Amino acid sequence: MKFIRFQQLKEQALAVCQEEGRQLPEPDQMNPIVLALIGDSVFTFYVRMRLLPVSSHVQVIHSIAAKMVSAVMQAKAMHALEKDLSDEESAIVHRGRNAKSMVPKSASVSEYRAATAFEALCGWLLLTDRERRLEEIIEQSFQVISREMQDDKKR
Repeated sequence: MKFIRFQQLKEQALAVCQEEGRQLPEPDQMNPIVLALIGDSVFTFYVRMRLLPVSSHVQVIHSIAAKMVSAVMQAKAMHALEKDLSDEESAIVHRGRNAKSMVPKSASVSEYRAATAFEALCGWLLLTDRERRLEEIIEQSFQVISREMQDDKKR
């Protein structure tokens, strides 16, 4: 995207922020990358909250959280969860996995796509008011990732 177009879109978005009473778009119609943005925030917040009792040192919490919310770890969680998803959840995961985005060097393409699918699912669950299911998914993911990190440490 050209810088001038980016600036225009940013200005439009900031102007909309000033309007009151705007409705959220329908989650099923949202771009899966936007769902992933929301889901990433939700999962990161959850992980940090779970890590608060672990240490009072910000660097320790940040270091562990950064590893837990990495694309590599989210992909492992996504693979562990997939068999237990509903058809509706699987459809969101499929959309998230197929979304086009830039892949960072820290993960393979398949890991990054699985992580995007995981984040899109978390975002969709939040925006469709399925808090109980979101909690289940995030807690299961936290457990999968925690075990994986312990196994990595032993190797």
